[in-house]
Amino acid sequence: MQQKDQTLDEVVESLSPLTVDWMDETAANAIARLTDLPKKESYSHDDMAALLDGNFDEGLLCARLFLALSKDTMEAELKRELGTGGTGVKRYKAEPDAFLEALERLRLPEAMATAINYKPVWSDILVERLRSGRGSAISGQKRGRGLEDFAEAMVKEVFGDHYETRCTFTGADNKSAKCDVAVPDRYRPRIVIEVKGYGATGSKMTDIIGDLDAIIAAMRRDTWLLFVTDGMTWKSRLSDLKKIVERQNQGKIARIYTTKMREEFLADLKSLKQIIG
Repeated sequence: MQQKDQTLDEVVESLSPLTVDWMDETAANAIARLTDLPKKESYSHDDMAALLDGNFDEGLLCARLFLALSKDTMEAELKRELGTGGTGVKRYKAEPDAFLEALERLRLPEAMATAINYKPVWSDILVERLRSGRGSAISGQKRGRGLEDFAEAMVKEVFGDHYETRCTFTGADNKSAKCDVAVPDRYRPRIVIEVKGYGATGSKMTDIIGDLDAIIAAMRRDTWLLFVTDGMTWKSRLSDLKKIVERQNQGKIARIYTTKMREEFLADLKSLKQIIG
């Protein structure tokens, strides 16, 4: 091979789009099943059963499409409706009526009727592209920011303006890490708060745990780390949430809060204010 120095311009000029076919066998089969559905004014248990019978995974994918739910969100909703136990084909075969009633409570029959009887126009294609792309990202950001606003409101109520948000704090041996709230400031914080809503910002589980570990490694031993989280999708990743709880049990995280623990969160902040002065 001849050796030569390449230039940026020639490499840029040789670039071309990476096009991929998004449709795999599962998607193709799901589309085929959707097109075979009869058009009716309303749908019942039998219609939902017909959707799930045969290939359960493809049928549940079709149900998710009607409900416009992600895989994690659908699993969390089914767990909320069904209670303890799984949400897969074994659960469906063991308790078909209970499973179908759960889908009914999620308003699947109405979603099927609305989608199948809808008369689309050309702009729907572009709206759907916007919703699935930018819209999905914005929804996640808003959910995440809402949780951050919740935590900041609690801090502001107790500490006034003596805090900083979304900053990089300085810890032991000049180590640093990013956090969502630092009290009273980023230079020598006594309280560090990390806020993560699983399924809210699109962060991967490894990112959430990694961010917490980075804070734990950097902070001084006289710093209190509080973790605020929420989101039904945690129920589908209990093993990962357990790892965070273990860090709290080990004393690496002082306390884990959710929005339902508002009063406890506020009381603990007031107590910490007395401790740190």
